[in-house]
Amino acid sequence: MVEAAAAERGLTAKISLTERGGHANALARAAVDAGCAALIVWGGDGTANECGAALIRSSTTLGLVPAGSGNGLAAALGLSRDPARALAEAFDAPAHRIDAGVLAGRPFFNIAGIGFDARVAALFNRRAAGSRGGWPYIAIGVREGWRYGSADYSVTLDATTTKSRALLIAFANGREYGIGARIAPGARLDDGVLDAVVVRDPGGFFSRFWHARHLATGTPELAPIVTMRRITSAVIEAPGEMEFHVDGEPGSTRDRIDVGIVPGALSVRSRSLAQGA
Repeated sequence: MVEAAAAERGLTAKISLTERGGHANALARAAVDAGCAALIVWGGDGTANECGAALIRSSTTLGLVPAGSGNGLAAALGLSRDPARALAEAFDAPAHRIDAGVLAGRPFFNIAGIGFDARVAALFNRRAAGSRGGWPYIAIGVREGWRYGSADYSVTLDATTTKSRALLIAFANGREYGIGARIAPGARLDDGVLDAVVVRDPGGFFSRFWHARHLATGTPELAPIVTMRRITSAVIEAPGEMEFHVDGEPGSTRDRIDVGIVPGALSVRSRSLAQGA
């Protein structure tokens, strides 16, 4: 399909398959070094993250055919879930520059987080590739919603520091984790800021699920346990190990996490962004 679509446009395409974690990043770096004008990623948020990290500040444009479990970045770009339509957009849509967030030194293009969502991402990524998908993600989220222990954080958003016992602290460049769970419905990929979302622990399991309904309806701002701010930098501190994720890819560090943004870092193809949608 890809080779045929390229040939229709008088282009030559080279197809490479990823074989392991980090391989997509290596392939993307090779494409940049070779002077490729465009790179099309057929995959989910994790694969897009690996490739996008290699393309930051380069002239190589990223196209995306969503084929992951959540596809949150594809949703923010307004891409079709139909492979043929998404592939056509990856070739033909206007190029548009989007921002990149940076958390603990690792770039992200959709959402990064600390706490509960990082735990869910870590457990989800331990599953075999053929056993992922939307429903396992939801099942893990429900299970961990019962047993996850919140933590006390020092949260500095730009120059304002507060203390919070939080379930999660998310930094959104895009709107949703995927599968319709909108953590920051007003976020834009190209506005030069991140939407910081602090979700405080309401203190009871049933309260957690009651407030979580706002994710499904795309109205997190209506939950009294949620604080939202648009920021350009943040520092999150807590003693000991802190789990985090960038675009669903898990990681951990200790004591302090710095967050920032690189405006206009990545060139992507999207009709919706070019139209200001």
